[in-house]
Amino acid sequence: MPKPWATLGVDLHLEPAGPGVRRGLTDALREAVRTGRLAPGTRLPSSRALAADLGIARNTVAEAYTDLVAEGWLTARQGSGTRVAERTVVPPTDAAPRHRPRSGPAHSLVPGTPDLGSFPRAQWLKAARRALATAPNRALDYGDPRGRVELRTALAGYLARARGVRADPERILVCAGISHGLRVLGAVLRARGASTIAVESYGLDAHWDLLADAGLRTVPLPFDERGTDPGELTDEAAVLLTPAHQFPMGGTLHRDRRAAVVDWARRTGGVVVEDDYDGEFRYDRQPVGALQGLDPDHVVYAGTASKALAPGLRLAWLVLPPDLTREAARAKGHIDTCGALDQLTLAEFIDSGAYDRHVRAARLRYRRRRDALVAEVARRAPHVHATGIAAGLHVLLRLPHGTEGATLRAADWRGLALHGLRRYRHPAATVGQPDALVVGYGTPPDHAWTGALDALCSALPEHPADE
Repeated sequence: MPKPWATLGVDLHLEPAGPGVRRGLTDALREAVRTGRLAPGTRLPSSRALAADLGIARNTVAEAYTDLVAEGWLTARQGSGTRVAERTVVPPTDAAPRHRPRSGPAHSLVPGTPDLGSFPRAQWLKAARRALATAPNRALDYGDPRGRVELRTALAGYLARARGVRADPERILVCAGISHGLRVLGAVLRARGASTIAVESYGLDAHWDLLADAGLRTVPLPFDERGTDPGELTDEAAVLLTPAHQFPMGGTLHRDRRAAVVDWARRTGGVVVEDDYDGEFRYDRQPVGALQGLDPDHVVYAGTASKALAPGLRLAWLVLPPDLTREAARAKGHIDTCGALDQLTLAEFIDSGAYDRHVRAARLRYRRRRDALVAEVARRAPHVHATGIAAGLHVLLRLPHGTEGATLRAADWRGLALHGLRRYRHPAATVGQPDALVVGYGTPPDHAWTGALDALCSALPEHPADE
């Protein structure tokens, strides 16, 4: 039979101390209210429930409540119970002073996120309801470390159709974001004895740091107008690339180099990790198929819902070569670490066609933004050149020599969060350091887009070079 204190009322942690039970309880309650641990308006347990919880007489609790009501710390009304009175909370005297945080920027063109205001809430909710209504009870249990089979099956069909990926549900691993996927791959490579992984000269330091945390040294490859050059690949265990839309330079890996990196993997047994972070978004060209389609036995395809939907979903996937599948699942853990309901919802969202409809609508919206950005920059700062604009959610604005720092300071003064190209350059890279901005035009909500674009153009250099 359950103990009474396990089933009554709401929980309230108190540690009465001092002479006498009533005084100890009164002092503990008063201190909890005075310091703000019990916020104004908080409803307290009934005297019966708190007495059972603390193992004391109900009258003792009722008397303590009465004392504190009389002192003004609590209020008691018929039908609404006993609550903490509305008052100014005084922090403890030994508490560190709190500094008011600085207000954030008025606008952001930082790359990396889509327009979160465009998340398809209604359609996602419908998919969630359908998925939950039809999910078997076992779907709510600890799951396969590879992820829900419903999502892996839906992804296999979608990726084959939309990205040219040769996928099998048995070889797909669902991850909590691309970063999680890189942690898994880093652990697998390190367990195989790998010590180095080649990366692009420009990319995300967060990814390099994750690989370093796994014990892998990152070695940057040369970069030119045809993209990353795999010609210097030798005995590295793997290479990490963004071949469909290089981040942050924005180009597509030349077809000769796509073939060359696959040949290297076949010849050496190396692994190519393909980060297809925004592969659905292309505007002025035919879609570039996934590199994985050239050799699924040597290429790991990494995709994500972060750009098409929202990063907060924490859903990404790896399509693995056969010899890596079991090791990756083992490295991920013995149970699924991604929420089953979100996985089932995404599977339903894809299977129902809602994902395709959302991507097409988003593609049109982002293309309009890109067109407006390119046109406005050309009009107001003709000496600033936009490149890498055929796909993705960001554009590279090449600046006159020596103006990147000043432009970033001007943007900050105007309340615009903006990133320069230098922050994405690998510290060991030997490539040049052109002055440029990496502008994420997917980030602002629709109502803020015009203001963000105006702030950007106002911050751009007024002359081709410093005079």
